[in-house]
Formats: sequence, C-alpha cells, structure tokens
Amino acid sequence: MNETNPSVTEADLHAYADGQLPETVRARIETFLADNPDEAVIVAEWQAQNSAIRSLFAGYEKAKDTDPLLVVPPRAVSSGPKRWAIAASALLVFTLGAVSGHYGPALLEKPELQLAGSETLPKQAQTAFTVYAAEVRHPVEVFANEEVHLATWLGKRLAIQNLKIPNLQPLGFKLVGGRLLPVDGKPGAMFMYENQAGERLTVMVGRNTENRTTSFRFASSGNLETFYWIDGELGYAVTGEISRETLRQVAEECYKQFPS
Repeated sequence: MNETNPSVTEADLHAYADGQLPETVRARIETFLADNPDEAVIVAEWQAQNSAIRSLFAGYEKAKDTDPLLVVPPRAVSSGPKRWAIAASALLVFTLGAVSGHYGPALLEKPELQLAGSETLPKQAQTAFTVYAAEVRHPVEVFANEEVHLATWLGKRLAIQNLKIPNLQPLGFKLVGGRLLPVDGKPGAMFMYENQAGERLTVMVGRNTENRTTSFRFASSGNLETFYWIDGELGYAVTGEISRETLRQVAEECYKQFPS
C-alpha cells in the first residue's frame, strides 16, 4: 500500500468497499484512492464481489410458503462416544450407497440421524467457493500466518468458544486463510485450503440457533462437490472440485476437530 497516507489501513478499505463508513470518512478514503490507483482497482474488485454475492443470495431474502417444511422438530443429540457413533453411521451411508441402494434407507431410519435440514447451506457454500477459490491475490481476509488471530476473531463473531481451525495437512491440504461471510443472514466463517497441485477446497461454518438435528449429506453442482452436515446449532460444509472420497475424508477430519 502506498505510504502517502499511512492512516488509511486495509481494514478502512474493506469498510469502504462494504459501505460501512460515514460520509466524512468516505471522502477521505476516496481522496486516498484517487492518489493510489492500484489500491482503487483492488477496492473496485471487492465491490464487484460484494455485488455478485448479494445478487446470488437475493433469493434467500424472500420468505417462501415451503420454508416451514425445511424445519425438523427438535431432537436431542448425545455428545461423547454416541456422537462418534452418529458420525460413523452417517459416513457408512455414503460408503454403502455407492455399492448398493439397499442399505441406505434402513440406516437412515435410525432416530439419532435425520437427513433433513435447510438446503441453503450447500448452495451458499458452493457460491462462496466459486467466488473466492479463483481469487489469486485476495482469496481470504486473514492469511494462514495469522491463524491464531483468525480463529479468535471468527470464534467471537460466531459465538463459538475455542474455535479450532481444522489441520488438514495430513490429507495434503495446507491452510490458506479464512474470512467472515454471511450464512443465512448471520455471521459465518469460511476457511480455505490448497494442496501442492493448486487444488483448493473451502470449509464453511454457520450458526442456526433454531436447529437441533444432526444430518450428513452430499450435494453436487457440475464438477463441484459439497459434503455438509448439521450438528446442533452449527452447520458445516466442505466444498471443492475434488473426488467425493477425498471430500469425505476431509469432512471426517473436520468433524473430529471442530467443537461439539
């Protein structure tokens, strides 16, 4: 960043792009951008991304008659060993499903596991991946070299105590960083990872205080695959242009490391 006006920080530029500054401060930022064309181009890119995201999510702002059907009656989910049993049962569904359609329905009838929930989560995860995974200079707000700050910041915004960013290096994916983004109109988090081949995947976390179910599902959109699950009030989605088997392994590792 040009040091002509060092009082203008990157946070100021993000706030300007997001339209969160008072008019007096906006005028100062606009003067700075006029003197710093490189920064002006970057801010313009951010604003274009914001506009694209608002456009893509515009449909979720309107209530639909079918919305009540997306809500499942509360059902408590036990913690500890039983929580692992639920995860194992869910992952087994997808493994057997690839071999035979006979076993899936019986397993899904288990009372602890309900494959129901809002379909907005995978769609939002896929949109976020499409928008940010292709970015070269600004794929995230906070990069991996500030991982502790990233976890603390997003943990506070999502009201998650001791939020731990999953370590996926054993699976060949290194943390790029993360960002704050909206999930169902509330603060959500997205973490981005990359392997040596340059393939990226994202892990989204969102909160829904009305949800009390546990569900595990795959969703596809072209070459884009998403494995998502609901655990209590939190929803998680792992998205990437990678095989379902790799995606399942990543999701399983995230499930182990995220707080219950």
